[in-house]
Amino acid sequence: MTIYELRDAIKQRLLKDSTGAMSLLFQSFGFKRGVPTDADLVFDVRMLPNPHWVKELRLKTGQDAEVKQFLESQPLTEELYLDLLRFLNSWLPRYRDSNRSYMTVAVGCTGGQHRSVYLAERLFQHFNEQLPNIHIRHRELQ
Repeated sequence: MTIYELRDAIKQRLLKDSTGAMSLLFQSFGFKRGVPTDADLVFDVRMLPNPHWVKELRLKTGQDAEVKQFLESQPLTEELYLDLLRFLNSWLPRYRDSNRSYMTVAVGCTGGQHRSVYLAERLFQHFNEQLPNIHIRHRELQ
């Protein structure tokens, strides 16, 4: 018996089910501090306009209304969000069905303050309505 078969046998005996809910973590980060080592999927959003270069937005984050408004006014932001959503809607169930117990989806921009935070939050909000075990972490905001 492989370790994967053993895991499934234990789950089936204890939970009466060989499938489980996959834990999903959305993590924002800044490329200038490196890619998170535990990331399973990494998305680079540095091609979006950077709120850092707008003086009034520099000290704010992707959680602030003014930054959200700035990013939502950029057509590329919505296009990228919809592409990420389509990809994740298609592939996350396949990871879950292959008995993955957890996945970390990392979204990165230059400093990890604005663009990555905004998109990670938005993806988290979308999947939070569908999945039971979902988390979010903003590495550079801690």
